Amino acid sequence: MLTRHGVRPLGATDLDAFLALASRDPVVNVFTDYRARTTNLEPRWLGGEMWGRFDGGEMVAACHVGANLVPVQATAEDARAFAERALTRGRTVSTIVGPHDAVQVFWNGVAAGWGKPRELRWNQPHLEIRGTPLVAPDPAVRRTTRQDMDELYPACVAMYTEEVGISPEYGGGAELYRARVTQLMNRGWSFARFDEGRLVFKAEVACATPYAAQIQGVWVPPDRRGEGLATAGMAAVVELVRREVAPIVSLYVNNWNDSARRAYAKVGFVETARFATVMF
Repeated sequence: MLTRHGVRPLGATDLDAFLALASRDPVVNVFTDYRARTTNLEPRWLGGEMWGRFDGGEMVAACHVGANLVPVQATAEDARAFAERALTRGRTVSTIVGPHDAVQVFWNGVAAGWGKPRELRWNQPHLEIRGTPLVAPDPAVRRTTRQDMDELYPACVAMYTEEVGISPEYGGGAELYRARVTQLMNRGWSFARFDEGRLVFKAEVACATPYAAQIQGVWVPPDRRGEGLATAGMAAVVELVRREVAPIVSLYVNNWNDSARRAYAKVGFVETARFATVMF
């Protein structure tokens, strides 16, 4: 049922219209595009809802509302409409993330009712690469296997804790997080380099469509940083992903992470947008 702002939950019959909307910027929208394709917009598979905003019967914007709330092609007016709907149901999400301007307008609309966030991260560069890396790829980077789990899983926990500020195992989340690490491995989306059995670089594909793949979880142990492992490792990941997963590789990075930004620039990533993240 449409609200007075033209917002309603989407379903399977809206899939084609949603994919057409997401295709207006298929790299920035890769997460929601992926979620739509893999769930058919069925709420039981989404683990939440996808909202659409309509004008004259046409879908003009959307908003993924699961563990992550992600606006799609949303103008300031769209973001305010989604915020008004969100206030009627209370906060169920753990993160708001997406294009900076839409996230900021949405957050301004819900901040008074959703409580104090754990952290606000504004102006996160969104980067992409569409061609061959500018540096030689590390030939030792490969897909991970189940035999790597004793090294891989602790590295994933360390990366997550360092990046987010809280362990993914907090509150009994270890089993779910291990399942996620295993799922990415089974899809062929987990990559790493090992030196004498020790993991010294890792990265994963978080989501992918026929148009783009988004990288997450890039990590090098603290005592091995500064050796160029991330630069050569990411070049290898880009080559593998572009050849076997999707033609464009993207990621977003914290604006204060100068070392990571330098490494990505050396590989050939360029900034195409700005993201923002609100974490609870």
